[in-house]
Amino acid sequence: MSHWVDRFSLTGRTALVTGASRGVGAEICRVFADAGADIVAVARDTEELEKVASEVREAGRQCQVQPCDLSDPIAIEMLCTGLLEHTKVDILVNNAGVALIAPALEASLADWDTTMAINVRAPFQLAQLLAPGMIDRRWGKIVNISSQAGVIGLEDHTAYSSSKAAMNSMTRALMSEWARFNVQVNAICPTVILTDMGRKIWGAQEKSAPMLAKTPSGRFGEQVEVADMALYLASDASALVNGETLLLDGGFSAV
Repeated sequence: MSHWVDRFSLTGRTALVTGASRGVGAEICRVFADAGADIVAVARDTEELEKVASEVREAGRQCQVQPCDLSDPIAIEMLCTGLLEHTKVDILVNNAGVALIAPALEASLADWDTTMAINVRAPFQLAQLLAPGMIDRRWGKIVNISSQAGVIGLEDHTAYSSSKAAMNSMTRALMSEWARFNVQVNAICPTVILTDMGRKIWGAQEKSAPMLAKTPSGRFGEQVEVADMALYLASDASALVNGETLLLDGGFSAV
């Protein structure tokens, strides 16, 4: 039997991570690099991507910086077409997302469309373009960073919750087609994670207190906790886990 470190290792693998310039995405890049993966870091902010790339390279791994507007399907197609000419992508982490918060009666259709484009269409398009290589090699991992909001009802989050519920359903549907080729597709559904965006939305006591009161662990999550679960799902250790939406919410959904 292989050593547990070998089972969790990403040595020899290349992972494309979206939303890699900050927050959870940047942390996933760092954790994956520590585990031996080379990184393709995708986001809009080139300057911030270069900072993440520097950290990955300091860990001894390669990092390609790929600026891309994920709301633009043509940009995504150009990204993948150019990338696949010289890189095999073994792991796709669909982490990029937007949360445009508003009461349902006030939410704009433009915000709805933007949310669906970035949170649902872009992850599907990336999977569609990158999965053929995984299928050919009979090894692939797609990790969708979804949300607890895709499982529960959450005030002022109609567009966001709907997009994450769609991502969860997409996860199961892609699994049903690609599992036979040894491609695992799973989703992580975190509670509030204390990124800059998480603190902005949930920092006020009157906003966070009711949510924390319903959470048995009594706290929100840290970026590294999502990255660690993503590492498990990206490694051989999780080879039998497929089509799952794994809640990372301190017990909120269990009570």
